[in-house]
Amino acid sequence: MLKILLKAFVLLLVILSIFSCKTSKPTVTKKPQPKTEESTPTVIDTVTIAEEQPENLEEGSEVSEEENFNAPPINVYEFRAAWVATVANINWPSKPGENPELQKKQALTILDSLKNANFNAVIFQVRPQADALYQSELEPWSYYLTGKSGKAPEPFYDPLTFWIEAAHERGMELHVWLNPYRAHHTTAGEVGAESVIKKHPEWVVELKNGMWWMDPANKNVQDHAAAVVHDIVKRYNIDGVHFDDYFYPYASYNGKKDFPDEKSWKQYLASGGELSRSDWRRKNVDDFILRISEEIKEEKAFVKFGISPFGIWRPEFPPGIKGMDQYEELYADAKLWLNKGWVDYFTPQLYWPTKQVGQSFPILLSWWASENVTGKHVWPGINLTLEDKEENKGEIASQIMISRAILPDDPGTVHWNVKPLMNNRDLASSLKKGPYRQNALVPKSPWLDDIPPAKPELKIDASFDQIQINWKAVGEEAAFRWVLYYQYEDAAWEFQIFNENDQSFQLDKIRNNKRLDKIGLTAVDRVGNQSDFEIITMIRN
Repeated sequence: MLKILLKAFVLLLVILSIFSCKTSKPTVTKKPQPKTEESTPTVIDTVTIAEEQPENLEEGSEVSEEENFNAPPINVYEFRAAWVATVANINWPSKPGENPELQKKQALTILDSLKNANFNAVIFQVRPQADALYQSELEPWSYYLTGKSGKAPEPFYDPLTFWIEAAHERGMELHVWLNPYRAHHTTAGEVGAESVIKKHPEWVVELKNGMWWMDPANKNVQDHAAAVVHDIVKRYNIDGVHFDDYFYPYASYNGKKDFPDEKSWKQYLASGGELSRSDWRRKNVDDFILRISEEIKEEKAFVKFGISPFGIWRPEFPPGIKGMDQYEELYADAKLWLNKGWVDYFTPQLYWPTKQVGQSFPILLSWWASENVTGKHVWPGINLTLEDKEENKGEIASQIMISRAILPDDPGTVHWNVKPLMNNRDLASSLKKGPYRQNALVPKSPWLDDIPPAKPELKIDASFDQIQINWKAVGEEAAFRWVLYYQYEDAAWEFQIFNENDQSFQLDKIRNNKRLDKIGLTAVDRVGNQSDFEIITMIRN
């Protein structure tokens, strides 16, 4: 079996290397362009407008709005996100209790680094341990923010509001990352008076490594965690809610001893429960995940729900895979959540190098993709710290390319974590010069909303050597981003992505002895839908 897997693995790498060499535009696979008919042009200063028309229509037949809708000439979608961890001050702020102005500068440095590397989303940890890096009436201010649990920033500001606004200004989505059950981390100093440990000791258990954990079986714990999520979704202009792999804790946290939930287990049995203890634990987590999924959409339909579980569901799924059994240790049936479509995006933590056969990156990603029977997003989590080792140089760019080959219609990657991207110049350069040469849009989520925004209003002026393009939204709905597509004669289509507040751009009339031939602009909404695309053909004098 091992020899067969090794041969299959080598063959896959060969195919992928051929694929990557032939791919000139790394963002996504191009879709076939529809043929167009150009109507008699109407002259507007120095341009003519030629709209793409549906083909093969009999005279007098009706055309639906869907048939009249024109898609852009190339696909520019790919999810590119990075986790920003606040637990133990891994990424931000650099240490507890720093001055808020310094915290803001550090946040902008992180966001600018992501923008410059052509990322389009940030996953920001706002609840590392039943606390808050935002203003909350449900949980205390985080120790990691101010150096004391329950203490507000001085001078006051709301970090989450700051991060959201700064991310959106840079054209990035902001997803809040919460740990649903961790009550206290070993790096968080003393337990504060407002901690759930002090206020509700019946909700929590102490683990052998010094952490405290909330009991997932406790109905009050479930209600409280759901209320925290609902509060954030309701009050903040976020784009997504994100859970990681911490459900029931890893066995190592409790000295390999079983999770101490004997009280809850006996109450379940006394109530007539018939499930095995393992199935009961999994059901506690399953019911909570479904509840969160439904309650997010009830409050704001456009907010995505994502989970990044441990990368292996169970050993030997698929055959040859070795590792921890999250189904039996974390009581997380991540495959079920994907099969049922309870999450909008699914990010298995595939943190191993490609050459590690027992945890093969391409084989695991292919298996998870095959379980995506409801067609939601599968965007793997990859480990940027791999490139700290010399033998893994180039690993991250390779994994991104492998992901594109396995998921050509819906590419995306989430990167753990932002620090290597900022500290490792070789890594940052390899991404910017390689797979992330150009920016990309966050892929559409049509199950959330498939109604495109209105086509923007354009004004185009020509000078001696340049074309000035100005635009604005039509209707009440503001655009989240804009995409300008343009084509020089006898060349491929190109594009530029702009942020919500951008409203103008200039293109050279002639570049490399080729005239600017066609342009078109789309508005992009919160879930990635683009407006109708209209080609504007330039007059050649």
